[in-house]
Amino acid sequence: MTRAIALADIRAARERIANKIERTPTVLSQSLSDRAGHPVHLKLEHHQTTGAFKLRGASNAIAALSPEEKSRGVVAASTGNHGRALAHAAKLEGMRAVICMSKLVPKNKLDAIRRLGADVRVVGDSQDDAQHDVDRLVAEEGLVMLPPFDHPDIVAGQGTLGLEIMEQVPNAACVLVPLSGGGLAAGVAAAVKGVSPGTKIIGISMARGAAMKASLDAGRPVQVEELPTLADSLGGGIGLDNRLTFAMCRELLDDVILLSEDEIAGGIRHAYEQEREIVEGAGAVAIGALLAGKVKTSGPTVLILSGRNIDMSLHRRIVCGESSGRERAA
Repeated sequence: MTRAIALADIRAARERIANKIERTPTVLSQSLSDRAGHPVHLKLEHHQTTGAFKLRGASNAIAALSPEEKSRGVVAASTGNHGRALAHAAKLEGMRAVICMSKLVPKNKLDAIRRLGADVRVVGDSQDDAQHDVDRLVAEEGLVMLPPFDHPDIVAGQGTLGLEIMEQVPNAACVLVPLSGGGLAAGVAAAVKGVSPGTKIIGISMARGAAMKASLDAGRPVQVEELPTLADSLGGGIGLDNRLTFAMCRELLDDVILLSEDEIAGGIRHAYEQEREIVEGAGAVAIGALLAGKVKTSGPTVLILSGRNIDMSLHRRIVCGESSGRERAA
């Protein structure tokens, strides 16, 4: 199969968004390196301007729009971080942005998007419900849909993170990447394997409602019930008509690992106590997988810390060892 997104697309995206995003640092984690027995690096993508990697894809997709499309405005379904990124990128262009989200999206993420001037719609109990409203707005109001992952410009934008990783850790043997709809995983895998074909890419998700893992196991996109999870940014389906990320993840990922809620909480705690970093559940899954012994690596490893947009009262309860109400659910 020919890759839908080529290394040239990702390099072009990097040029397009160079002045719109931060080139985030990669640092050595001494605590995790000691545990693993080899260098473990943290890609601090949660230091990105909007607190998550999503700004890369959103900025690239908006930059690729025609003037006529920009005049119509954009719309998307989101579990929070894509919506925030799209709202930020649209505001810089003076564009209208409508973000549709389900009732499962934390209030702190809703509020952050509203502060950027976007029109926020809370619809239904799942990402699929929110997507139905997006489809309606496209049909009735002519808005341009920029989905959170299954779009070539989104995937190419996320892939710029992979280029940075290979420049910062050129001898990386393995990269652990949070996995949801596959935009980040597909883009990073295409970039990393385009530069270093032997580097392994392992997707990490939560056990509660991992749609891409269920789809890969089934050999086709399938629907999975969306459930509350500490890794709320990884929730939602991949779309039964998925055109891009399912095939790319099937081809490019070397493995997919699922974590319990306890293991995700452990990643959040470790990031704070040992690395002095505040990350959300989705941003902590790579650390959680390593701590749980679910990933065995034998060479320099990079963990992507993908986002920091966690409700701080929840973060406080987790790092203090209190129950979040979810740890025993998986």
